[in-house]
Amino acid sequence: MIKLLHIENIAVIEKADIEFTDGLNVLTGETGAGKSIIIDALSAITGGRTSREVVRTGADFAAVTAIFSNVASDWLETNGVEPDESGELFITRKITADGKSVCRVNGTPIPASALRELGSALIDIHGQNDGRKLLDEGAHLSYLDTFGGYKDDLEAYKASYKAYKDKSAEIEKLSMDEHEKAQRIDVLRYQIEEIERAKLKDGELDELSSRRELLLNASKLTGSVETAFEALYGGDDSVGAIALINDAQMQLESASRYSEELRKLVERLTDLRYTAQDVSDELRDVRSELNFSPEELDELDLRLDILKRIVRKYGSESEAIEYMEKGKSELSDIEDSANKLTKLEKKMESCLKDARSRAGKLTELRNVAATKLQKLVMEELSQLSMPGVNFLVDFEEVVSEHGLGLNGRDEVCFLMSANAGEAPGRINRIASGGELARIMLALKNVLSGEQDTGTVVFDEVDSGVSGIAAQRVGEKLAMLAGRRQVLCVTHLPQIAAMADTHFEIQKSVSDGRTYTQVNALDYEGRKGELARLSGGEHVTESALVSAAEQLSAAEKFKLAN
Repeated sequence: MIKLLHIENIAVIEKADIEFTDGLNVLTGETGAGKSIIIDALSAITGGRTSREVVRTGADFAAVTAIFSNVASDWLETNGVEPDESGELFITRKITADGKSVCRVNGTPIPASALRELGSALIDIHGQNDGRKLLDEGAHLSYLDTFGGYKDDLEAYKASYKAYKDKSAEIEKLSMDEHEKAQRIDVLRYQIEEIERAKLKDGELDELSSRRELLLNASKLTGSVETAFEALYGGDDSVGAIALINDAQMQLESASRYSEELRKLVERLTDLRYTAQDVSDELRDVRSELNFSPEELDELDLRLDILKRIVRKYGSESEAIEYMEKGKSELSDIEDSANKLTKLEKKMESCLKDARSRAGKLTELRNVAATKLQKLVMEELSQLSMPGVNFLVDFEEVVSEHGLGLNGRDEVCFLMSANAGEAPGRINRIASGGELARIMLALKNVLSGEQDTGTVVFDEVDSGVSGIAAQRVGEKLAMLAGRRQVLCVTHLPQIAAMADTHFEIQKSVSDGRTYTQVNALDYEGRKGELARLSGGEHVTESALVSAAEQLSAAEKFKLAN
């Protein structure tokens, strides 16, 4: 249940606090006073779409805060939101002038999608156009399924139907024509053989490219390497650096017994000799690598041509190998498609059989629910001054392969006849605006026992009704409010009289700016507002007396029910 709604800088409302109560909360006011803004604020606080246009002109932001007493503990745990120690739920939503929106629950920031999920469990908003939803026959099955309460059976069917469709798609993928299949086999075999012949090794292209670069510059390198090697190791006509360092070490070694400084120099010469020997050994290895035949360069060029062609077509060595493995798998699938198709067709038949069985069970459940729904809705409509109405749930089979659709084998359409003796027809062809509003209210009243939403909001559900019909709508709302909190925006005194709490929306102009206030009315205030709703701007004494009589009659009705 919503306890408090705080609105700040939304359209013409600069600031307003509305303290809702149990039962029926009614909001009335002149057209354009701002009643729809209250509904917009409720929509925003439950995750509805918002835009910067809602921000009051000249303000930097708009904000809505709501306090609920029915805490959605499962949602809080799932979304990592700490419960408030008061046991209440605090929701805030701030919309900046640039259109950005920030949502918080108990102070914790959450995305709007999570707020929508929470909001659907807190408030059910029935807007001015919801009656028109009855014109959409695609929604009728959803109404019936919601009423029937067989959600698990419906979900089980959907899972079974999806498994069938998935297997069907796999079969279609494998069922290519023979010409296309033969072409694909030829392409795959050629590509696989081409990559296999290359005998790829990861990194080989870079390694051989470096070797080729070395061989191409071998003549330049050989002289330098030979000269450096002789300088270190010596030649036929020269003594190398290693021998000279060795002589210096030996000369100082005997003298180092008498000098600590000389002993340190001997150690350094020893290290230098070892280093020089290591360098000369490495130069010998390099020199040996520079010894190659012209045939080696030709072989390198041939191998590099093969590798470069493969890399251009398939990517790096590792990517080419991966491409080959995928090609082998696809080739195996195509060549073995006959066996796979047989297996898949058996699985698909099994899934189809299961889906048909579950669809049949759904149809049985829907027929039982439809009989009950028809009876309850006609009872509700009879109480809403539509005693001659006949309401029917009509079934047709889905027109598709195997007679199955996403929701089973049934298509559902609501039919009605407004007067006794008339044949039922489609609601979207014969129902007036007032009849649509009352049928929707009847459905809401019937469905309310099947839903857990704490608060129901009706935005001008009185559209198209008047007189006795309006009186019955008010009574029905009062009865619904005995089970759930109801918020209702209305223009009709018959409905406003049934309120447990009555708010008046007033618009005024000050210093060139428009302001809207929301005021809770006492008994005298309610009389005056009912008189205005009945007689217009000029409220007479007789209108006030009539309003008092309406309030008295409404109280008697509520006490009796």
